[in-house]
Amino acid sequence: MNQKIHAKKISVIAMLLISTQLSGCFPAIVGGAAAGGAMAADRRSSGIYVEDENIELKTLKRISQYMDKSSHINVTSYNRIVLLTGEVPNAGQQAQAETLTREVPNVRDIHNAITIGFTSSISDRSNDAYITTKVKARFLSENLFPANVVKVVTEASVVYLMGIVSEKEANDAVEIARTTEGVSKVVKVFEYSK
Repeated sequence: MNQKIHAKKISVIAMLLISTQLSGCFPAIVGGAAAGGAMAADRRSSGIYVEDENIELKTLKRISQYMDKSSHINVTSYNRIVLLTGEVPNAGQQAQAETLTREVPNVRDIHNAITIGFTSSISDRSNDAYITTKVKARFLSENLFPANVVKVVTEASVVYLMGIVSEKEANDAVEIARTTEGVSKVVKVFEYSK
């Protein structure tokens, strides 16, 4: 019996690892269910979901055109609120990334969490992806709220949580993330539902 639970946890982690590698807004078929069906738990409308994808693509394109190649910047948009993470060599580039993002149509707000310093290594980024996967797996196993309601972004072992959530869901998500091995800090970038 314990072996079955262990095997189930491993398959959930494997599915999450695969899902973190899928990109774009095309539905992926996993275990016979379309990812579009999983998006039903996401509280954004399909139009906002697509707009968030467009904001991310447009922002990344602008950053790659105008920013120094020594920068490493990630862009995550949720309900048109943009989270910028990564590293840049100086404060000027940190501000420039925010300015370039602000010029993208339909951006409502920006949370600039870009740090000044050397760019992260491949092993650091792999560790961040692993932490994200562990947090998502715990969201599923704890089953306190629909797992797709909270988007998880990890940079330098800091976990950023985004989504449209109730206060209880936010508290539960923070507690799960905070108590996940390897997490150094949790930052809430939530919008609260009424």
